[in-house]
Amino acid sequence: MLRVEGLGKAYGRRTVLDDISFEVASGSLTYLLGLNGAGKSTLLRCLGGVATADRGSIEIDGRPWSHAGGRPHRPLTELGIHLDHDAFAPRHTARRHLRWLARSAGIGDDRVDEVLETVSLDTVADRPIGDYSLGMRQRVGIAGALLGDPPVLLFDEPLNGLDIAGIIWLRTLLRRLADDGRSVLVASHLLDEVRRNADRILVLRGGRLVADDYLDDFLGDSPDLEHAYLRAVGDPDLPEYAA
Repeated sequence: MLRVEGLGKAYGRRTVLDDISFEVASGSLTYLLGLNGAGKSTLLRCLGGVATADRGSIEIDGRPWSHAGGRPHRPLTELGIHLDHDAFAPRHTARRHLRWLARSAGIGDDRVDEVLETVSLDTVADRPIGDYSLGMRQRVGIAGALLGDPPVLLFDEPLNGLDIAGIIWLRTLLRRLADDGRSVLVASHLLDEVRRNADRILVLRGGRLVADDYLDDFLGDSPDLEHAYLRAVGDPDLPEYAA
C-alpha cells in the first residue's frame, strides 16, 4: 500500500501541491488525472524522491518512505518508477542501462534478462537506446521500474508513443501487476484506457486533490468518463462542466 499524508510543494511563492492525502491500496490500479499544469508530474516526482516535498509524509506498506525535507534511500525492491522516457544515455544499450540499475540495488543480471523479456525488448536489448522509438524507450523505463519486483509502482504517461499493440500490451501488464497485489499509480490523459482499466481515480486541479473515488462512483450520473472528468477539473474553456 502507498499512503500519502498532507503532501505540499511550492516553487517560490507558487504552490504546486497543496495538502495532498490519499492511499493506493495493494491490488489497486489507480489513475491520476488532471489538466496540464495541475501538478501530476510534480506529485509523482515527490513520491519517487526525485523532488523533495516541503511538508507531508509518504509510507509504503506502513513504513516511512520519506518525509518532507528528506529524500528516500531505498532499493528498487520497494518502489519502482518510470517518469521520463528520455532519462537514458542514448549511447547505452537497454541491457547496459538495466544492468547498471540492477547492480546499484544488488539485483542480479538474471533479473535484467527477465524484465527485458517482459517488455519484449530481449531481441533488441544490445542496440543503443538512441536508436529506439519513443515506444521502445517507454518499454526500457517500464523494465527499470519492474527490476526489483517492488510492491508499489509509479508511471507518468507510460502509454505515450505506444502503438495499438503496445497499448494493449501495457493495459494487460498494468492490470496483471495490480491483480498480483501491487499498488500501481499511473498518470495519463488517455481517458479510454482509464475507463477500461482503472479501479480508482484521483484528480488534481490547481495542485489540490478534487476527486478520490472508485471508477463507478467517480462516473456517478455522468454519461461517460469525459464528462465526469471535465466536471471535476472545471475546465474554464468548457463552462458547462465548471465545478
